[in-house]
Amino acid sequence: MTRLAVNGQVHEIAADPDTPLLWVLREELGLTGTKYGCGISECGACTVHVDGEAVRSCATPVSTVEGRAITTIEGLATNGILHRVQQAWLDLDVPQCGYCQSGMIMAVAALLHEKPGPSDAEIDAAITNICRCGTLPRVRAAIHHAAGL
Repeated sequence: MTRLAVNGQVHEIAADPDTPLLWVLREELGLTGTKYGCGISECGACTVHVDGEAVRSCATPVSTVEGRAITTIEGLATNGILHRVQQAWLDLDVPQCGYCQSGMIMAVAALLHEKPGPSDAEIDAAITNICRCGTLPRVRAAIHHAAGL
């Protein structure tokens, strides 16, 4: 059994230690906001926080996160109040199809925690998530908007 602390709740999971965290979140815990995109840690649709750091869950074995604080998109809001990045996404109508957005939001939240007012170069270096719809200009605008909230 693996004990995982996800969104402030501890869960006991019977999973092979090499099972990607993504599949435990989606299939065992029913937290489907974290998306499967590429399965090789390239696209970022599966981004979650582990101890506050943005991590691609499709390539993270569940055994490596036992005893660490995991936050998914479902746990980003606090007491029913959206995280400032989630609010910025709504304020600026960022998503088009929306598939990549939960991972993008998680990556941006981690960036703003580390760098509260990132430059465009810092955004480019840190946010490597892929958006097939091409909403990246709105993503950049929302990052700057969220930094000001």
